[in-house]
Amino acid sequence: MEKIDLRSLNFDELCAFMEELGEKKFRAGQVYDWLHVKLASSIDEMTNLSKDLREKLKSKTTLVTLKPVEVLTSQIDGTSKYLFELPDGNIVESVLMLYKHGNSVCISTQVGCRMGCKFCASTLDGRVRNLEPSEMLEEVYEIQKLSGKRVSNVVLMGSGEPLDNFDNVLKFLDLISNDKGLNISERNLTLSTCGIVPKIYELADKELAITLAISLHAADDETRKSLMPIANKYNIKEIMDACDYYYKKTGRRISFEYSLVSKVNDNLTEAKKLALLVEGKNCHINLIPVNPIKERDYKQGTTEEILKFKNFLEKKRINVTIRREMGRDINGACGQLRKSFITKRENGLEEE
Repeated sequence: MEKIDLRSLNFDELCAFMEELGEKKFRAGQVYDWLHVKLASSIDEMTNLSKDLREKLKSKTTLVTLKPVEVLTSQIDGTSKYLFELPDGNIVESVLMLYKHGNSVCISTQVGCRMGCKFCASTLDGRVRNLEPSEMLEEVYEIQKLSGKRVSNVVLMGSGEPLDNFDNVLKFLDLISNDKGLNISERNLTLSTCGIVPKIYELADKELAITLAISLHAADDETRKSLMPIANKYNIKEIMDACDYYYKKTGRRISFEYSLVSKVNDNLTEAKKLALLVEGKNCHINLIPVNPIKERDYKQGTTEEILKFKNFLEKKRINVTIRREMGRDINGACGQLRKSFITKRENGLEEE
């Protein structure tokens, strides 16, 4: 019989499970507290449960934990990148970013990614599998335990396409924001997608208070197709219509991610197209100087070119910021550290 993934159960499911075990309802609250507040790594840690109940849990459930295999901390800005080993031996990466407004964790939602975006290292080897809610939670929980810092913001912008793992991601969002757990406000949760249009509508209908970030990266279909294969399936008009629907249903401002790639999408002609595209929309443009990866030949433009692009948008009264570069000295781009680790492991170069 397949064991139940204990940390992936929401509170109601945990209550029902405890009832099946013949336990009183208050036991569910105790277990939930161990799982999502005390961040227990084993059932034996749950010392206010009877030995009999702990044995029942060990026989019928599994408690997913992640093993940290590498941690790199930037000497430039204090950003930490974590490589975690999943129970099946797969590797994912997560990032802790320190800001004045709080500590943000960027998590992966899949092992690898199948979206094929040309500037992203996460997609180089395709998607291996989806992450379970418990595994996504553990990325946050382990970073909080290892760093000793309270996490206040979570960004689903690491390896993987969150809307390609829709049900598990929804459950993760519910668990991480539950007031019986870490209780991170939905407003402090950001989901980034390359633009799977039907799922944007489905997410909008959930009427969550999370921030939706669209990986746009171009304001016309042809340029976007050269950067993102998903653009061959859903055009920009379809994406913008879905964003309008999301805003109508949730009232939440849309964020558009725009990686600036030298000689591709960072000139003033592209800035004008972008300004026209978002004109009149309640949105924010997040400009991202592309983080070079050795497997691609995309380059970052000069500071002057980046500022020209930003200043043009500002003159059009568009809310725009340049994302602070973080962790460049520790393989900062999505998927870089994982790719490097896997390559070393395949070549038998892992450190003992």
